[in-house]
Amino acid sequence: MTDAITSSGEDLPFPAGFTWGAATAAYQIEGAATAGGRGPSVWDTFSHTPGKVRGGDTGDIACDSYHRYVEDADLIKSLGLSAYRFSISWPRILPSGEGGKGAVNQAGLDYYKRLLDALAERGIRPSVTLFHWDTPQALQDKGGWASRDTALRFAEYVSVVGEALGDRVPTWVTLNEPHVVAHNGHRIGVHAPGLTDDAVAAAVTHHLLLGHGLAAGALRAVTPAGTEVGITLSLTPVRLGSDAPEDLQHAARVTDASFNGLFLDPLLYGRYPAHALPEVLPPAGLIRDGDLAAISAPLDFLGVNYYRPVHLRRGDPARLLLGEAPALPGLDGVVQFDPAELEHTNMGWLIDPEGLYELLLRLSKDAPGLPLYITENGCGAEDYFGTDGVVNDLERIKYLHQHLRAAARAVNDGANLAGYFVWSLLDNFEWAWGYQKRFGIVYVDFATQNRTPKASAGFYAGVARANAVPPLPAEWPV
Repeated sequence: MTDAITSSGEDLPFPAGFTWGAATAAYQIEGAATAGGRGPSVWDTFSHTPGKVRGGDTGDIACDSYHRYVEDADLIKSLGLSAYRFSISWPRILPSGEGGKGAVNQAGLDYYKRLLDALAERGIRPSVTLFHWDTPQALQDKGGWASRDTALRFAEYVSVVGEALGDRVPTWVTLNEPHVVAHNGHRIGVHAPGLTDDAVAAAVTHHLLLGHGLAAGALRAVTPAGTEVGITLSLTPVRLGSDAPEDLQHAARVTDASFNGLFLDPLLYGRYPAHALPEVLPPAGLIRDGDLAAISAPLDFLGVNYYRPVHLRRGDPARLLLGEAPALPGLDGVVQFDPAELEHTNMGWLIDPEGLYELLLRLSKDAPGLPLYITENGCGAEDYFGTDGVVNDLERIKYLHQHLRAAARAVNDGANLAGYFVWSLLDNFEWAWGYQKRFGIVYVDFATQNRTPKASAGFYAGVARANAVPPLPAEWPV
């Protein structure tokens, strides 16, 4: 059935009412790092530490969206998008990270009220993320997410935000990519807060999930009935050949459990996965009675951030070939590899839309009836203006076209997909890559803050307005 669809040469429609949106994150776009009473986050500290971010870039100004939110709302409307996913800066609301009398920064809440009102005036539905990696530095100084207390403080913050903004927000995302926070930030240290400690990362994993569970309960206690509460995970499907031998199937089970099941299993089933590597699992002493029940309380939706899968094959980790990388520890005779026939983004990330197709079907089978949203999907590049004054980002158009086609096929084959948010609306501060890598469908000149829609913005707007993705071309222009 799938082959017939992809070779038919016809548009692939999405369901009526499908959500089309774009996504951003507070530290990456807001700027105004010390304006309006905002306190520092771990990303302020990390980006100001020499050698941590390419070129010494910081998010101090970023896209200046704190001051230009009306212009950004107009951009979203001009593209015909129905939704905007953005995050709230925790230290802009609670500079110390903690609630209590006098702790709330009203200027921060007022900023988000203005943003939400601007979106409402333009008929744009907000999807608000409560934590997109910006832990208040004051809490990090007390242990950060390695401490159980931070999960409690997170629920406290969420309650403040939910009570203040709940009348304006129909959809909340508690956490963005807890795997990336734990692994990149605390195990390998390439992102804030820059730690390299397996035990700390394992504790962070549990406390992030606990924070989600407590935050979901706090939101439901203070927001109107019918408010949707979910979480967004970065998911990495593990792909093998159909005739893979048992040793590779075992390696795939371990890899999937360590990357995906570590978060999916507690959320969906109230348990940590049996096949995950011991060093990534939270120790039993951290898991108190009631924790897993709170974590596994029913979700209203699951957000999916997809960029690339992992391919495994037999190989020698001590003698890696071109395109290979080590598999997880303990998987002897197995390597990760990039299939030679697949392309890469400018980030060096494998382009494999079939991974998205497989992932959406797998999630719809594992959690039947649970609505799915692709909350991030996009292509990092080094974009520039052509002589015609246009940012003709063909590689991003190709990437989006292929992945939207895969998403439409997945819906046709039974995936419960309700919406798609492109990453990202704007070029922004791309974490440890600074401003070199651009993910936006809108070009930002960081010297002037001028915003210019790229060719990909036109393509994506056309898909959103048609609620359908056109057929892939027989040949892509060079």
